[in-house]
Amino acid sequence: MNMQTAKPLRNTKLFTKLEKTKHFIANGKARNTSKAYRSDLQDFVDWCRVNGLNHLPAEPSTVALYITDLAERGRRTSTIRRRLSAIKMLMESSGFENPAGDQLVKATMAGIYREKGSAPNHKKPLLMDEIKKMMEELSSTLIGQRDRALLLLGFAGAFRRSELVALNLEDVDFNKAGLIVTMRRSKTDQKGEGYKKGIPYGSNIPTCPVRVLQNWLEQSKINSGALFRSINKSGVLQESRLSDRDVARILKRVAHRAGLNPDDFSAHSLRSGFATQAAINLARFDKIMDQGGWKSELTVKRYIRDGNLFRENAAAKLGL
Repeated sequence: MNMQTAKPLRNTKLFTKLEKTKHFIANGKARNTSKAYRSDLQDFVDWCRVNGLNHLPAEPSTVALYITDLAERGRRTSTIRRRLSAIKMLMESSGFENPAGDQLVKATMAGIYREKGSAPNHKKPLLMDEIKKMMEELSSTLIGQRDRALLLLGFAGAFRRSELVALNLEDVDFNKAGLIVTMRRSKTDQKGEGYKKGIPYGSNIPTCPVRVLQNWLEQSKINSGALFRSINKSGVLQESRLSDRDVARILKRVAHRAGLNPDDFSAHSLRSGFATQAAINLARFDKIMDQGGWKSELTVKRYIRDGNLFRENAAAKLGL
């Protein structure tokens, strides 16, 4: 592929339209998703610029060459699919036909699927036995109390990491039955209408998300604002809210202490672990969906299928 020196965008109106498209994407998507889409758009624009090709409007051949280059550079099929979605948004919001829907691009993508495979590389779900091991490794220090509350609430509420760190003290309400968490906004509630999640008391005090959260609030003396905050090396609570990346770092650190392979898990392991464990324990499908705020039945069914791989497995009836 003939790579040329980057050239400036020639059409000021098209450049302005691109920036407006990025703005709409930011407003119409969840924070993490919109950030990825904006990055995807910029990557496509930069690639076209370097190769002397038009990005707006883009020809199907340009998009086919682009995704071929992505595949050759080792990008995952999930990344390539997302970049095609970003290109589609750019074209359609600018009044152009979507080149990603052309047969040439579809045929190219089909070839990439055959060569690279399309199965997502999912991290393992965290199940109850692993959660218990992790809780045993956490100390009674302020950091230990925070991490225990963060992980247990994330598991019991099937929270996305962005939802967890966005919680404020004003969003939680304790009552006799447990804890009510008010969700102000989530990935599937982009209009910000809000909804509530119930977190019941657990049977075992060390893993009860309600009691553990109460203890964290008592120890931290948080009286308003961010529920989960940074703690400095001296063990002093800070005003700054944890980031969504902090959730993953904390989970991996605690998993390592518990003798688990941290590379097997991500922050999403709390959410997928809830669905998988609930399925193993025969929770109702609709209740699993409600707790996690899932809109896609296919996603939840995959977790349930994973949780039922060995329960009532037909191979167990073979007499081996």
